[in-house]
Amino acid sequence: MIEQRVLIAGAGIGGLAMALTLERIGVPCVVFEAVKELRPLGVGINIQPNAVRELLELGFTRDELDSVGVPAKEWALVGLNGNDIYSEPRGLEAGYRWPQYAVHRGQLQFLMLDKLRERAGEECVRTDAAVTGYVNNPDGTVTAHIESASGEKSSEAGALLIGADGIHSAVRSQMHPDQPPIHWGGAIMWRGTTRAKPIRTGSSFIGLGTHRQRMVIYPISQPDEEGLALINWIAEVTFDKPEDRNSGWFKPAELADFIHYFEDWQYEWLDVADLLRRADVIYENPMIDRDPIPTWHNGSVCLMGDAAHAMYPTGSNGASQAIVDARVLGAKLVANGVNADALAAYDETLCGPVSELILRNRGAGPFGLLNLVDERCGGEFDDIDKVIPSEERAEFMAGYKAAAGFDIERLNEAPPTIAEGARAATPEQT
Repeated sequence: MIEQRVLIAGAGIGGLAMALTLERIGVPCVVFEAVKELRPLGVGINIQPNAVRELLELGFTRDELDSVGVPAKEWALVGLNGNDIYSEPRGLEAGYRWPQYAVHRGQLQFLMLDKLRERAGEECVRTDAAVTGYVNNPDGTVTAHIESASGEKSSEAGALLIGADGIHSAVRSQMHPDQPPIHWGGAIMWRGTTRAKPIRTGSSFIGLGTHRQRMVIYPISQPDEEGLALINWIAEVTFDKPEDRNSGWFKPAELADFIHYFEDWQYEWLDVADLLRRADVIYENPMIDRDPIPTWHNGSVCLMGDAAHAMYPTGSNGASQAIVDARVLGAKLVANGVNADALAAYDETLCGPVSELILRNRGAGPFGLLNLVDERCGGEFDDIDKVIPSEERAEFMAGYKAAAGFDIERLNEAPPTIAEGARAATPEQT
């Protein structure tokens, strides 16, 4: 019966990971996407080892992931005068059983979309179909309200509705109508890509500057014949009076809007202004999140990804957490069947811990070390050990990794989230 399908709002990375998981565990689904035509938009993101593990268990190959990004080797923080604050290996180099990937967001999304259509058919994703609301039905099913860009309205019934419709989620708005507005702390990010030679290890994630003004730089492709890779960069400035600096949501930007903040950032190993001037594309968007909510679950409806836990990108784990959400929810469906009990179990497992992560990222996440350096020496130093002892730096980072779910020993020893070959019982089978 058509009502046995799971309905998914949103064809971003989280929604596609959910659909691929459902296909894997034998649950029919359909994804509703608001835009008329999906395009590989965005710039660079990081996929942490805990999420790469899940992608590999979904049947993606290392070669496929290499086609949209590059395995990360190092994570480093650097002070204003170019001296190292902290660095550590990442992914396989750090001892994880799975790599960490720096990827182009849009290319990863389309890799997942192609895989889903190959496995479940073209009709599994419907575009120009925004989920605008829902009704929990007395029989335990759910009806989703759908609207096209032209205003045409329809409805679809299913066993469950999963809201993966992002930070502006209509599903979340109905579930929590009194939620506070989107939170912005005053930081603006200008994001872009430039073809340039990778620095340090050749695959390093570098945070440079202070917590009030910094650059984030990392490659998202393998070097070409000339040794040039696509370098993703983020130029970030926090304003003392946020009300004096308005910003749209992910809009094209001009170099002149922000180059003056970084004009004199020149080091032997990097000329920041030159990197910015040679950009292929530039976008501007505010660093925003949403306050945690007490539950992601309402009857036969639940939230995942940014709809559940939009967070500052300071920990590079927004997309990773969306993938993990999908897999944990899939495991609960296997254990409980395709019903509201599974959604409640998923909510109980993740809502509390991830809500804490939202607040930790709002407090600068792993970039919190930059805050400490700025407080103690203004961002410039000769010997970092005299500013923050190595033990304090290591303890800070270990705490963050444990909270974010990618502690090395815990992750390496964890069993698969979903056992190979596991299947979920649909409502008509239970």
